[in-house]
Amino acid sequence: MKKGLLVLALIITSVTFAQNDAKAKTLLNEVSTKVKGYNNIGIDFKYVLENTSENIKQETRGDVTMQGDKYKLNILGITRIFDGKKLYTISSEDEEVTVSSDNGEDEGTITPSKMLSFYEDGFTYKMDIIQKVKGRNIQYVKLSPMDSNASIKYILLGIDAETKHIYNLIEIGKNGTKTTLTVNSFKTNEPISKTLFTFDESKYNDYFINKLD
Repeated sequence: MKKGLLVLALIITSVTFAQNDAKAKTLLNEVSTKVKGYNNIGIDFKYVLENTSENIKQETRGDVTMQGDKYKLNILGITRIFDGKKLYTISSEDEEVTVSSDNGEDEGTITPSKMLSFYEDGFTYKMDIIQKVKGRNIQYVKLSPMDSNASIKYILLGIDAETKHIYNLIEIGKNGTKTTLTVNSFKTNEPISKTLFTFDESKYNDYFINKLD
């Protein structure tokens, strides 16, 4: 914070931050409440990883279907199925399936089932800029990790001000890496197969099944 000669300036600044934090919390809670009201969610997205100092730029597309804690994610030729108890990571290229307990929280990663509520623990947040994107007002909320040792510098969560749906998530790492997930389509309460989140081992007889636990 810039140095000031008047205590009043400091008070005004503090009040502004407090208001922004309250508004950010209200907005995030609206997003979470709305999302939890859907029976299921289907998202098609674009994923970009950039690190200019390392001359790295990777761009890919993926899709995920979520229902409660269960999800099926397709990205980079890998399919991940979480049935609520076990996580199945299927690699067609390697003809391998890795089976493990859901350990996303232990790894500190944002799993699909936690994507819309990860901010509830471990982050401070405040309102950021509003951008006009294709006629939509996108309100950004800046989230900063409470853990000073976290690899994440901060996250910008873009929220459609009208629908209260997440438009994009921008993560800035302390190593200079920027990852951006942009939602191309957001579908809710679609008819889905009862076996969508079920791993059928009989379909992978030629695959190596690697059970970690």
